[in-house]
Amino acid sequence: MNWKVIGILLVFTSLFLTGCMYPSEKLTQNQIPYQDQLQAVQQAVNSFKEENGGILPIKTREADTPIYQKYPIDFKKIAPKYLAEPPGNAFESGGIFQYVLVDVETNPTVKLLDLRMADAIRDINVRIKTNGYPPYKDQLADHVYTLDYNKLGYKQEPYAVSPFSNKNLPFVVTTNAEVYVDYRQDLYQELKKTDKQIITGEDIRNILVESSMFVPAYSLPYIVDPETNEPVFLKN
Repeated sequence: MNWKVIGILLVFTSLFLTGCMYPSEKLTQNQIPYQDQLQAVQQAVNSFKEENGGILPIKTREADTPIYQKYPIDFKKIAPKYLAEPPGNAFESGGIFQYVLVDVETNPTVKLLDLRMADAIRDINVRIKTNGYPPYKDQLADHVYTLDYNKLGYKQEPYAVSPFSNKNLPFVVTTNAEVYVDYRQDLYQELKKTDKQIITGEDIRNILVESSMFVPAYSLPYIVDPETNEPVFLKN
């Protein structure tokens, strides 16, 4: 038995397995939100703001950009001076989260936007475009419907995994053919827990933001139905 050959084979096997395992481990890390990473970015944002006369390190977006996607952090402005590099779970580092700011006028706060939802929405939009129009199914509000996914070629109904509850959330479509994630399940659960006073007619999505690291990305505004005390879509 040639032990030298066996030794060489074992070395190559070890290197091969290490190479296979590393991307998987790296991918897992890129999918996990870490509070300390969030705090590090928050500190960098605060330092940049203080040293630049109140200016925030954000990318420019159109005025009509949805509120939770409107203020993405520009890591080129804070790294490496205020932060060594973007966190491993940030989109800029190959991660699945976009770091964004909320409450920019009074208390700029760093939160996470889960980009995996965008992939599912993109696929639905491609199928809608191929179909020629959204195959509306059930009406949920004046301008909001479910989709007939069979007509879009789906064998199973697509869903988004909630960053708040890890539950599967459905998608909805508006009369403008825009696809959104439906957060009513999460909002309902949070409404049962929150001590915050809810103002009639006010968008309630902020109760999810205040109690977590995330923002309800790709969402429509919601209010509380005064009769049922349940979340409903805000009418246009």
